[in-house]
Amino acid sequence: MKYFAYLFLLPSLLIAGNWPAWRGAEGTGVANENGLPPKWSATENVRWKVPLPEAGNSTPVVWGNRIFLTQPAGKDKRTLMCLDRKTGKMLWQKAVTGQPNEDTHDTNPYCSATPVTDGERVIVWYGSAGMHCYDFDGKELWKREFPKIDHEWGYGSSPLIEGDLCIFYHGPGENSRLMAVNKKTGKTVWEAQDPPIQKRARTDGFRGQEQKGIVGSFASPVVANKELIMVYPQLICAFDPKTGKELWRCDGLNELIYTSPIAGDGVVVAMGGFLGTSVAVKQGGKGDVTETHRLWTSVRTKNRLGSGVIKDGYVYVLNTEAIAECIELKTGKSLWQERVTAVGPKSSSWSSMVLAGDHIYVLNQSGDTVVMKAAPKFEIVGVHSIGNELTNASHALSDGEIFIRTHQHLWCIGQTRTASR
Repeated sequence: MKYFAYLFLLPSLLIAGNWPAWRGAEGTGVANENGLPPKWSATENVRWKVPLPEAGNSTPVVWGNRIFLTQPAGKDKRTLMCLDRKTGKMLWQKAVTGQPNEDTHDTNPYCSATPVTDGERVIVWYGSAGMHCYDFDGKELWKREFPKIDHEWGYGSSPLIEGDLCIFYHGPGENSRLMAVNKKTGKTVWEAQDPPIQKRARTDGFRGQEQKGIVGSFASPVVANKELIMVYPQLICAFDPKTGKELWRCDGLNELIYTSPIAGDGVVVAMGGFLGTSVAVKQGGKGDVTETHRLWTSVRTKNRLGSGVIKDGYVYVLNTEAIAECIELKTGKSLWQERVTAVGPKSSSWSSMVLAGDHIYVLNQSGDTVVMKAAPKFEIVGVHSIGNELTNASHALSDGEIFIRTHQHLWCIGQTRTASR
């Protein structure tokens, strides 16, 4: 009885050991982790790896002894897998039927959204195949249908849990909206339609075509300083997460958004895709804060698909071409830009950075992890390869272990007994 009381008094310890959502507990890519393995390879410090039936881009989430992973199964099945953390053994798998000809990009397999859990339930959003909620034994608690996702590149946004709400972006496409449902029942609590796109000359890679190029956001919302942040075509917007009421908006982005908002130190950094625009804005404003709270804008930046991290007044980002960059958060000044090539043939990266202590973990498309210092002076700490397996997912860090989802396997990396002697 004293043991359970002790755990009840230390909820922060429980949260620290879990990775309950895409980009971690806070959605910022920051992990409160110690004891991560200092090195690994395809054979060293591998606790287990299990084969996956098809390619997938979502990231695993971890709670206690359970791992949850979305997995496509053919053209019309969307599945959620539950695995035993210790062994990687499949405990259960639940499938729903989706539209076999649902639009998506060849590089964006179905089930690209990462699930989210609060330790009692796990919720997954499958785009046009709806949202589904299960308990930890695989019993379906509720399900919801929503308007069809109609975008030629599919979808990529992942849900989050905030209090009693599950908040997610149902988009991109004509039916796009930011939504909150009750996590226990699935009933809609609020929804906010996308802001209209202003007609103006594009500043990204589709410049001059005006709305004829690809338009839409693949970002996942994040809660920071009690504000719900979402990145839309052209705009960064903040909402009251409880009511969906818009608090402020900041203009300056282009029309195609790949990355999620990067939040930290009271600042939000948003980055457009395809040679788009980067914008930094201070939180806490009201209404249109473009003139009052926007700190800096960078136009025609390199293409970025993964999201970065913020630490000690600097924001770190990674271009798809494997160029890492350190930027002063308040000024937008670039301190360094360095290539982070590793071992495998594909050094490009679609993955998002993870920060653990003073180290940033970068995953490339060959499954190599480059670890570098989170510092205004560039320094690579280590390079770790699992043997050239294509991945577009991101790291999940939990209790000293690193989980890597490739198109072929789910890997569990951790200090083995032999390596720790």
